[in-house]
Amino acid sequence: MDQIKTGALIKQLRKEKMLTQKQLAELLNVSDKAVSKWECGNGCPDVSLLSELADIFGTDINILLSGEINKKESEKGNMKKMKFYVCKECGNIITSTSETDVICCGNKLAALEPRKTEENEQLNVEDIGGEWFISSDHMMTKDHYISFVAYINDNSIMMFKQYPEWNVQFNLPLYRSGKLVWYCTKCGLLYQDIRRSTIKK
Repeated sequence: MDQIKTGALIKQLRKEKMLTQKQLAELLNVSDKAVSKWECGNGCPDVSLLSELADIFGTDINILLSGEINKKESEKGNMKKMKFYVCKECGNIITSTSETDVICCGNKLAALEPRKTEENEQLNVEDIGGEWFISSDHMMTKDHYISFVAYINDNSIMMFKQYPEWNVQFNLPLYRSGKLVWYCTKCGLLYQDIRRSTIKK
């Protein structure tokens, strides 16, 4: 392990996840001084922390050990940059991995800007033995409801269409980490990060 390369990569990945050194340290149960030391190339994370670090960053332990993201790994990140467009007229959902012109029902649609959820807004995620069970206490009236939920990781996306007056409930295969993105007709596009190590059983 090249501690300078690995430290620089940890710093890069931490910033991409919009985490402070203190927040990353809290997730790993270490001090923020330890994180600072790694990022400055003055030390390396303990081997026992590499799996947890890989989970947090949604990457592979070997990437952390090498300190480099190869071209193939960089391209995988495009899926996490998925853009969502929702037509207010017909409810059509369009996705794109890059900026594009989208027209539906005669209107040009703008890509929705996702907002990270507050704790009280998050979807419920439970490990039910080999699967994640996703549910929500969100109201589902005709005028105020979640119209879709998407699960996104490095190389795939799964969409789950939702309907007014139906409860939000579905199962997902158990992945290491990823992101849930959903659209509320009143609150707009929301997201939350999920990791296997933090899910209640």
